Amino acid sequence: MESKAIHKYAHITPRKARRVMDLIRGKQASVAIVSLRFMPYRGAKLIEKVLKSAMANAEQKNAHLDIDKLKIKEAFADQGPVMKRMEPRAQGRGNMLKKRTSHITIVVSEG
Repeated sequence: MESKAIHKYAHITPRKARRVMDLIRGKQASVAIVSLRFMPYRGAKLIEKVLKSAMANAEQKNAHLDIDKLKIKEAFADQGPVMKRMEPRAQGRGNMLKKRTSHITIVVSEG
């Protein structure tokens, strides 16, 4: 039985989110939550919320499910829309700032 959770339009670049995702992919969900809590990366907090949501979705689907046996089957971050902003520079010029967003997806299944 698989369950998934998606956080769309997360205000973090996909590259920074993937750095954290690579560390938890394939682990037990309970072990991954503990490791995410102590990671120094900003994306760890966002990914922890999505993982908890996926675990809650799995428990909602099957009431007799043992949460300790859940394993992260898939974890990926796709690129979302890019917000483009202008930053003023010297002599009337302007630089383009690209504020990237991502769609974070986590799929858990019974190990």
